[in-house]
Amino acid sequence: QENLYVHRQEGTREEKKRATKELLSTITDPSVIVMADWLKIRGTLKSWTKLWCVLKPGVLLIYKTHKNGQWVGTVLLNACELIERPSKKDGFCFKLFHPLEQSIWAVKGPKGEAVGSITQPLPSSHLIFRAASESDGRCWMDALELALKCSSLLKRTMIREGKEDMSTVATGGEHSINFYSLLRAHNIHGFQFNDSDHLKDPDLYSDKSDREGEQDHEESDPEGLEKSEESDSDTSERQDDSYIDLDPNEHLRETPYLEQSHEELGEAGEAAQTETVSEENKSLIWTLLKQVRPGMDLSKVVLPTFILEPRSFLDKLSDYYYHADFLSEAAIEENAYNRMKKVVKWYISGFYKKPKGLKKPYNPIIGETYRCMWLHQKTNSKTFYIAEQVSHHPPVSAFYVSNRKDGFCLSGSILAKSKFYGNSLSAILDGEARLTFLNRGEDYVMNMPYAHCKGILYGTMTLELGGQITIACEKTGYSAQLEFKLKPFLGSSDSVNQVSGKIKLGKEVLATLEGHWDSEIFINDKKTGTVDTFWNPTPDLRQSRLTRCTVPPEEQGDLESERLWQHVTRAINNKDQTEATNEKFLLEEVQRKSARERKAKCEEWIPALFEQDPVTGEWHYRYADTRPWDPLNDLIQFEKDGCIQTKVRHRTPMVTVPKRKHKSDKPKSPESGCSSPEPDRQDSSGSERESFTPSTHKYTQQLNNVSVLRSRAAGRTEGGSFLQQRDYVIIVFLILLQVVINFVFK
Repeated sequence: QENLYVHRQEGTREEKKRATKELLSTITDPSVIVMADWLKIRGTLKSWTKLWCVLKPGVLLIYKTHKNGQWVGTVLLNACELIERPSKKDGFCFKLFHPLEQSIWAVKGPKGEAVGSITQPLPSSHLIFRAASESDGRCWMDALELALKCSSLLKRTMIREGKEDMSTVATGGEHSINFYSLLRAHNIHGFQFNDSDHLKDPDLYSDKSDREGEQDHEESDPEGLEKSEESDSDTSERQDDSYIDLDPNEHLRETPYLEQSHEELGEAGEAAQTETVSEENKSLIWTLLKQVRPGMDLSKVVLPTFILEPRSFLDKLSDYYYHADFLSEAAIEENAYNRMKKVVKWYISGFYKKPKGLKKPYNPIIGETYRCMWLHQKTNSKTFYIAEQVSHHPPVSAFYVSNRKDGFCLSGSILAKSKFYGNSLSAILDGEARLTFLNRGEDYVMNMPYAHCKGILYGTMTLELGGQITIACEKTGYSAQLEFKLKPFLGSSDSVNQVSGKIKLGKEVLATLEGHWDSEIFINDKKTGTVDTFWNPTPDLRQSRLTRCTVPPEEQGDLESERLWQHVTRAINNKDQTEATNEKFLLEEVQRKSARERKAKCEEWIPALFEQDPVTGEWHYRYADTRPWDPLNDLIQFEKDGCIQTKVRHRTPMVTVPKRKHKSDKPKSPESGCSSPEPDRQDSSGSERESFTPSTHKYTQQLNNVSVLRSRAAGRTEGGSFLQQRDYVIIVFLILLQVVINFVFK
């Protein structure tokens, strides 16, 4: 029975091997055509051109005529994704695109052509097709999906360098050789393909069965055998989901995080956004208002500490990610319209967390950083948040958010400006954020509303949100517009915190939104006419917020927000406004002194974690990794010293935003098995170096002097005298001089 079982197993393996070879011979045969027909293609000038399209396994050939005589271009399907594109016109539209916006075109034609036939310019990273009818379009999409799977299968087979014999391919003719060479030249390492389950049968691509079939050849070439085994071993590791996890004896060097112990949530409505100012504080406001005039920018005005919220503005910006699980859901949502709705829902979810009363966070000091993370229980992932104050005048805060496992990242910068209007003032957040879904290559660009405070001179001080914001995705054509409305002069309590908006595809309005951003918002679908609850921060939803984790103070650097402002925060919590003002003055004085020294030396501040694009002016995170998550290779995402990294099984080329190099940049020596580059302050052993840049090093030294100034001030207060030895000598000298003068004139 055992022999019969083994015989059946070998027969099954041989049958699978035979079927695999037949399938591969079919998809590599240049004479195989999956589908061919006329399609309209939209060019870069937004006009349509009718071209003859021939679909083969792995490639889409485009000609001007159906006789295949005038070649226009070849699209390599192994790097493409396919989506349906809604259209108002007749026919059916679909889109082929590269998720990372790289070129989808081959460099040569099927017969070695270097230059294609002249036609209107076509986009490099995507193509939009229009079929004559919906049935034709659906047929094309089914055929393309089949071709995409075939290209993934072909790519996986071709990766195995030790088993590929180009002499065998040569028997298929010149066309086949060109086809292979094109796929080889455009094989994008590090980009993973989502093969279907039936292509992941371990026996179907068993390296063992292949070696058995080629045993005679390997024995005659021992050197080739070693190379083949190395190549096969590497390939099997990449394709086996059960590959071993991290070595339990290997310690992952990452920043320790602790769950946030306390969190303040304001109540819904106007009550949590109003505050009655005491008579003592009113006198301080009047003193402050004497320094300003209507329309003046308040960025250089020192504000009293009683209106400060005891945390930094960099910390305040992290409030938008307590519901980052909405972005995790949006990343896997197949429908583009539903994806936009989830993005809008996440955007609105960042506003209902508000401090009680009218409070303003600290203005960050240049070089100040903040980091935290959220735990996703459902997906067993982490969302990391990194922020840095990259400029003080003007005050610019840059931030970066990443969760590669769930498929999204977000980056942006905010220029904070304040305007005084007499009895009111506005805090304007100028800038934009860019949300990216890594697996789709979609960018959602959005801006921020402004905060409006009224009742400064008379009436009750009230804080509201106002302004129009836009969330737009250029790739899908969907956009959302939201308007945060201020309370009218004669408005009731129901008119507080109102928001309205609409979701559009091009210029067509698909749905409208209406409600209150801190309570319930309703959505009205224009096609169906149904009205549903879009957003409502109920107690259950607040309870399901993601858990935020912060870095313990003892693990923080001197320029991290919580540690930097710890004395000011302690004084505010103790309601000691005098002490808070003194501590705040010490920090600001160090910043002003550092600015004067840099100006005298004609030096510019170099941020530690972000760098500015010299062309667009945008701020980019130095260690951004925008590769889609590869479950076969990526193990865990972690953060160390402000650098977000990924622990991997095998190194793969990075996909990052363009960076401008500085003279202070040093060669990276990353930790073994980490795909993201280590920051300059950490070597391969994980030990910290002194600083990121000379600017931060000098600034840290000056901040250390703050403790000296603080101790001196404390010593003077305890001693009850502000006179030094030199002062006593001068006083004695003046007294003696006065005595001599009196004696002479007497």
